[in-house]
Amino acid sequence: ASPTSTRGAIEAMPPGVVAVVDAMGVPNAGIFGDILCARMVKRGVAALVTDGVVRDAAGVLGTGLPVWCNGVAAPPSVAGLTFVGWQEPVACGGVAVFPGDIVVVDDDGAVLIPAALLDAVLAEAPEQERMEAWIMTEVDRGVALPGLYPMSAETKVRYDASKAGDEG
Repeated sequence: ASPTSTRGAIEAMPPGVVAVVDAMGVPNAGIFGDILCARMVKRGVAALVTDGVVRDAAGVLGTGLPVWCNGVAAPPSVAGLTFVGWQEPVACGGVAVFPGDIVVVDDDGAVLIPAALLDAVLAEAPEQERMEAWIMTEVDRGVALPGLYPMSAETKVRYDASKAGDEG
């Protein structure tokens, strides 16, 4: 059975999940606070991503749960939000999120990878990292940015030649 409350949803979250919560961008009602986040930690939730705000900021940070949100507000969620659904498509921060999508989070924020595109992203990511490392090397050598980033056709030829040299 699907949960019928935020608390029930927390109890149903599997370990390792990144919880993505659509709060419709409501800025004046904290959708999660320290108690709910502490329980998420105990359940093994990996992170929380929401387009809403949290309350009890110091307590939330103290739980150790990685949280990406739009800020802090003192009023609880009952002041402006209600639980609607579970494992359903949502919009979070203007992005469509479907159950099973992959969420990658770091110090810069959260990125969503649609499940259907995961293999393509994994196939292309190493090349993107390699290209950006090469560009950084060029920047370190003093190369000017125009034509380097983004790459002009001429720069792409130099980059491809450098790859061929690395592989040979």
